[in-house]
Amino acid sequence: MPRNSSVVPGARGALNKFKFEVANEIGLGPAYAQGDLGSLTSRQNGAVGGYMTKKMVELAQNQMAQNAGITTSLASSAGQDHRSGATLQSGGSR
Repeated sequence: MPRNSSVVPGARGALNKFKFEVANEIGLGPAYAQGDLGSLTSRQNGAVGGYMTKKMVELAQNQMAQNAGITTSLASSAGQDHRSGATLQSGGSR
């Protein structure tokens, strides 16, 4: 998958906003605000992405806990992804 791509069209802006909010939360806001990410270590930049992922998983878990029927919707969307050619390997090599 190309860098900075989103599965959901139109989500890029919201994800960028979320990235800056997370960077502020963990004390990296000034570097992100200035666009000076080269001054940060890989660990610092990775911490932003890792914390974003943690928060998004928590949000999904909360939604699933409140709406038991959501799993059916998620399962059917996985089937749609598979029918459109998505595979476990389509995310790129590691």
